[in-house]
Amino acid sequence: MIQSIGNQIPQAPVSSQLDSKPAISAGEAQGKFAAALKNAINDVNQAQIASDQKTEALANRKIDDLHDVMITAQKASITLETTVQVQKKVVDAYKEVMSMQV
Repeated sequence: MIQSIGNQIPQAPVSSQLDSKPAISAGEAQGKFAAALKNAINDVNQAQIASDQKTEALANRKIDDLHDVMITAQKASITLETTVQVQKKVVDAYKEVMSMQV
């Protein structure tokens, strides 16, 4: 079954991949990466803010749906933990690249 799936995937010739120019410049790629990173961090921040607002509203008896507050808090926690784990992996990859012999 795996072989039949592998046969359905089109294979590009290796020479065409090596001869082609990059679609965007290094500066553009860096800008896009920075924008994507900034958006991801903003999403984490928004999740934390939403969790804080719902927790405060529950404490002030403005809302009474404990389940919604707990779900929002868990989403914020998981989002933050994922971000921390990705950051650790990026730092590890950077250290590994920097220790390579050229």
